[in-house]
Amino acid sequence: MSAVHQVSARRASRGPSLYTLSFWLLCVSNFLFSASFSMMIPELPAYLTKLGGREYVGLIIALFTFTAGVSRPFSGKITDTVGRVPVMAFGSLVCFLCGFLYPYLITVGGFLTLRLIHGFSTGTKPTATSAYVADVVPADRRGEAMGMLGLFTAMGMSLGPAIGSWLATDFSMNVMFWTSSAFALLSIGILLQMPETLVNRQPFRFGLLRLKKEEIFDKHALPPFIVQLLQAFSSGVILTIISTLSTSLGITNKGLFFTVYTIASLGVRLLFSRTSDRYGRVPVLFISSAILAVSMVLLMLTDSTIWFWAAAICYGMSWGMNTPTLQAWTADLSNEHTRGRAMATVYIALEAGIGLGAVASGWLLNHVASESGIAASFAAAGLLALVAVGYLGWYWQKSRQPVHPHRAEEDETTLLDGEL
Repeated sequence: MSAVHQVSARRASRGPSLYTLSFWLLCVSNFLFSASFSMMIPELPAYLTKLGGREYVGLIIALFTFTAGVSRPFSGKITDTVGRVPVMAFGSLVCFLCGFLYPYLITVGGFLTLRLIHGFSTGTKPTATSAYVADVVPADRRGEAMGMLGLFTAMGMSLGPAIGSWLATDFSMNVMFWTSSAFALLSIGILLQMPETLVNRQPFRFGLLRLKKEEIFDKHALPPFIVQLLQAFSSGVILTIISTLSTSLGITNKGLFFTVYTIASLGVRLLFSRTSDRYGRVPVLFISSAILAVSMVLLMLTDSTIWFWAAAICYGMSWGMNTPTLQAWTADLSNEHTRGRAMATVYIALEAGIGLGAVASGWLLNHVASESGIAASFAAAGLLALVAVGYLGWYWQKSRQPVHPHRAEEDETTLLDGEL
């Protein structure tokens, strides 16, 4: 067999192409979307202070996260009924409108109201995006697909703040806000070129916003929900106190930690995108949770920049594995007809974990001696990461245990009854 025929045979054996036009369009749209809302984050504390709202700086992230979390169950239901593309477009539309309006609502109340509304963007688009990816890629390559999509998202969140700070410094805050709005508009334009993947669509009606109890939480997504909640606590801690730790170590650029961990995360996604497809979701999450615990311990004990940067690399490596694997695992466990709800469930855990980590570390920083508060915050995050390791170890062992044939038949019948 010739070399050309061998290559063709290998491609055929891998099944349908993963990197279709729709997938690449989704990646580019995600890059623009993540860059849109992240480019203003570094400049907002100083901007709010100039408006006279210094005491409300802590609400910049809190209000945004709160609305994102509250909107998750609704976005999950609309994603499963109206469609994936409309929900994604709505999220980008919110970014477009908020970016455009920031320069005109120049009171503290107006600004905080916009932050509250802006949170609907990340409460909707990521949910529908994850469901869309699960629809268009083969099940045995979901980890690779989520990793590639996450690569574009991470690039947007990494480059966005740098672009925003440059625009605000060399031009003006208004130019930065309008550029953010333009990025979101481009994201919408791309989304409108993509085919819808939901088969049995319904027209939108306000009655769909009435949620039943079972529509808020997808029980199939409980395992990834638990792991996400335990892991996301560390993100809240990082966002809240890493700048304080940077200053104490004499690092003047407070954003360098984020740059280093983003680069590490991108490297992991590029080199190990198919790892969870080959070896399983749970083993990869077990390792990534252990690495996350190591990064928190390093930050807790650090007294030099060497350990600080080592912690940033470990943190980035962990999240480079965590995010795509959790999304792929959720898609694996979910029912095809309620996939949006399952994705929304795990994103609720993300928002809750970040919020709890931010509140807890903020309280410790303000009520305990600075160094002790920082150490205690990272210790708590490391402990929860270890709890995730223990849970995943138990789940892994349980899933490998042989199932009695009669019990397997009963479980399958129960599952079918539940789906019907």
